[in-house]
Amino acid sequence: MTALIHRGYAAIIEFDPEDLILTGRIAGIRDRVGFHADTAEGIAQAFRAAVDDYLDTCAKLGKSPDRAYSGKVMFRLRPELHARIAAAAELSGKSLNQWGEAALEHATGG
Repeated sequence: MTALIHRGYAAIIEFDPEDLILTGRIAGIRDRVGFHADTAEGIAQAFRAAVDDYLDTCAKLGKSPDRAYSGKVMFRLRPELHARIAAAAELSGKSLNQWGEAALEHATGG
């Protein structure tokens, strides 16, 4: 999976079969910021422009822009799975956070 990323923000892109265009929005923020284009190159440019405009508008309004993700993730797991994960982390010489980050990075193709 490959994502469009610009200045720490990611894009959600969809195809509109009725209008035959690509539409998108900035992912993970409360504000609704959308954009569209006819081509893949155009949607990438529109996304970058939307992020830049969002950040500029927030600055002009004196508003702190939403940050897409804090880097903190909470999971609820079955106790048995939690125990296996903790053991795997310890056996690899990593903290649970380090081990989990590496596993998630691998799972997402990073």
